[in-house]
Amino acid sequence: MQKNTESKLYDRDFNLWLEDTVVKLRGHDVDNLDWENLIEEIIALGKSEKRELIHRLEVLLSHLLKRIYIDSAYDNRGWELTIKEQRRQIQLQLEQSPSLKTYFTEIFDDCWQYALTQVKLEYAKVPFPEHWEFSSDVEAILSQEFWLQ
Repeated sequence: MQKNTESKLYDRDFNLWLEDTVVKLRGHDVDNLDWENLIEEIIALGKSEKRELIHRLEVLLSHLLKRIYIDSAYDNRGWELTIKEQRRQIQLQLEQSPSLKTYFTEIFDDCWQYALTQVKLEYAKVPFPEHWEFSSDVEAILSQEFWLQ
Protein backbone atom coordinates (compact mmCIF):
# COMPACT_ATOMS: atom_id res chain seq x y z
CA MET A 1 0.00 0.00 0.00
CA GLN A 2 2.88 2.39 0.79
CA LYS A 3 4.32 2.23 -2.74
CA ASN A 4 0.99 3.11 -4.29
CA THR A 5 0.66 6.09 -1.91
CA GLU A 6 4.17 7.28 -2.81
CA SER A 7 3.48 7.04 -6.55
CA LYS A 8 0.30 9.02 -6.07
CA LEU A 9 2.24 11.71 -4.20
CA TYR A 10 4.73 11.81 -7.06
CA ASP A 11 1.89 12.37 -9.54
CA ARG A 12 0.00 14.80 -7.33
CA ASP A 13 2.78 17.07 -5.97
CA PHE A 14 6.27 16.57 -7.35
CA ASN A 15 7.93 19.07 -5.01
CA LEU A 16 6.33 17.49 -1.95
CA TRP A 17 7.45 14.09 -3.25
CA LEU A 18 11.03 15.44 -3.51
CA GLU A 19 10.94 16.77 0.05
CA ASP A 20 9.47 13.50 1.33
CA THR A 21 12.12 11.50 -0.52
CA VAL A 22 14.93 13.61 0.94
CA VAL A 23 13.57 13.11 4.46
CA LYS A 24 13.40 9.35 3.89
CA LEU A 25 16.89 9.22 2.41
CA ARG A 26 18.37 11.23 5.27
CA GLY A 27 16.59 8.97 7.73
CA HIS A 28 17.77 5.85 5.88
CA ASP A 29 14.13 4.84 5.52
CA VAL A 30 14.79 2.71 2.45
CA ASP A 31 11.74 0.52 2.99
CA ASN A 32 9.35 3.41 2.33
CA LEU A 33 11.06 5.03 -0.63
CA ASP A 34 9.28 5.32 -3.96
CA TRP A 35 12.06 3.44 -5.73
CA GLU A 36 10.52 3.35 -9.18
CA ASN A 37 10.10 7.12 -9.45
CA LEU A 38 13.39 7.81 -7.64
CA ILE A 39 15.29 5.71 -10.17
CA GLU A 40 13.51 7.44 -13.08
CA GLU A 41 14.36 10.87 -11.66
CA ILE A 42 18.03 9.97 -11.26
CA ILE A 43 18.14 8.73 -14.85
CA ALA A 44 16.44 11.93 -16.01
CA LEU A 45 18.97 14.01 -14.08
CA GLY A 46 21.84 12.33 -15.91
CA LYS A 47 20.15 12.90 -19.27
CA SER A 48 19.58 16.54 -18.39
CA GLU A 49 23.29 17.02 -17.66
CA LYS A 50 24.15 15.53 -21.04
CA ARG A 51 21.57 17.69 -22.86
CA GLU A 52 22.99 20.80 -21.21
CA LEU A 53 26.50 19.89 -22.31
CA ILE A 54 25.31 19.29 -25.88
CA HIS A 55 23.48 22.62 -25.97
CA ARG A 56 26.40 24.61 -24.53
CA LEU A 57 28.90 22.95 -26.89
CA GLU A 58 26.69 23.67 -29.92
CA VAL A 59 26.37 27.33 -28.89
CA LEU A 60 30.11 27.56 -28.24
CA LEU A 61 31.02 26.05 -31.61
CA SER A 62 28.55 28.19 -33.55
CA HIS A 63 29.92 31.36 -31.96
CA LEU A 64 33.50 30.24 -32.53
CA LEU A 65 32.63 29.72 -36.19
CA LYS A 66 31.15 33.19 -36.40
CA ARG A 67 34.06 34.84 -34.61
CA ILE A 68 36.73 33.05 -36.59
CA TYR A 69 35.24 33.16 -40.10
CA ILE A 70 33.02 36.24 -40.20
CA ASP A 71 34.61 39.66 -40.28
CA SER A 72 32.18 41.78 -38.32
CA ALA A 73 33.58 44.36 -35.94
CA TYR A 74 30.00 45.10 -34.90
CA ASP A 75 29.32 41.50 -33.75
CA ASN A 76 32.75 40.34 -32.55
CA ARG A 77 32.38 41.53 -28.96
CA GLY A 78 29.03 39.79 -28.51
CA TRP A 79 30.35 36.56 -29.97
CA GLU A 80 33.41 36.74 -27.72
CA LEU A 81 31.22 37.24 -24.64
CA THR A 82 29.09 34.25 -25.58
CA ILE A 83 32.21 32.15 -26.19
CA LYS A 84 33.57 33.15 -22.79
CA GLU A 85 30.29 32.37 -21.01
CA GLN A 86 29.76 28.99 -22.70
CA ARG A 87 33.34 27.98 -21.97
CA ARG A 88 32.93 28.94 -18.32
CA GLN A 89 29.66 27.04 -17.96
CA ILE A 90 31.10 23.94 -19.65
CA GLN A 91 34.18 24.14 -17.39
CA LEU A 92 31.95 24.31 -14.32
CA GLN A 93 29.88 21.39 -15.52
CA LEU A 94 33.01 19.30 -16.19
CA GLU A 95 34.47 20.21 -12.78
CA GLN A 96 31.28 18.98 -11.12
CA SER A 97 31.06 15.88 -13.33
CA PRO A 98 34.52 15.00 -14.71
CA SER A 99 33.15 11.84 -16.32
CA LEU A 100 31.36 14.10 -18.83
CA LYS A 101 34.75 14.80 -20.48
CA THR A 102 34.45 11.43 -22.19
CA TYR A 103 30.94 12.33 -23.31
CA PHE A 104 32.24 15.69 -24.60
CA THR A 105 34.61 13.80 -26.87
CA GLU A 106 31.84 11.44 -28.02
CA ILE A 107 29.44 14.25 -28.97
CA PHE A 108 31.94 16.73 -30.40
CA ASP A 109 31.55 15.76 -34.06
CA ASP A 110 27.74 15.78 -33.93
CA CYS A 111 27.73 19.14 -32.15
CA TRP A 112 30.17 20.49 -34.72
CA GLN A 113 27.95 19.36 -37.60
CA TYR A 114 24.86 20.89 -35.99
CA ALA A 115 26.64 24.20 -35.29
CA LEU A 116 28.05 24.31 -38.80
CA THR A 117 24.64 23.65 -40.35
CA GLN A 118 22.99 26.39 -38.28
CA VAL A 119 25.68 28.99 -38.98
CA LYS A 120 25.62 28.18 -42.71
CA LEU A 121 21.89 28.91 -42.69
CA GLU A 122 22.52 32.33 -41.14
CA TYR A 123 25.54 33.18 -43.29
CA ALA A 124 25.04 31.35 -46.57
CA LYS A 125 27.70 33.34 -48.44
CA VAL A 126 30.49 32.70 -45.94
CA PRO A 127 32.84 29.82 -46.86
CA PHE A 128 32.99 27.78 -43.68
CA PRO A 129 35.26 24.72 -43.44
CA GLU A 130 33.53 21.36 -43.63
CA HIS A 131 35.70 19.98 -40.81
CA TRP A 132 36.83 21.45 -37.51
CA GLU A 133 40.31 22.81 -38.24
CA PHE A 134 41.55 23.00 -34.67
CA SER A 135 42.17 20.62 -31.82
CA SER A 136 38.99 18.99 -30.52
CA ASP A 137 40.67 18.26 -27.20
CA VAL A 138 38.43 19.39 -24.32
CA GLU A 139 41.06 21.64 -22.73
CA ALA A 140 41.97 23.19 -26.07
CA ILE A 141 38.36 24.00 -26.93
CA LEU A 142 37.83 25.56 -23.54
CA SER A 143 40.98 27.67 -23.52
CA GLN A 144 42.31 28.67 -26.93
CA GLU A 145 41.65 31.99 -28.54
CA PHE A 146 41.31 30.52 -32.05
CA TRP A 147 40.78 33.85 -33.76
CA LEU A 148 44.10 35.20 -32.43
CA GLN A 149 46.23 32.47 -34.03
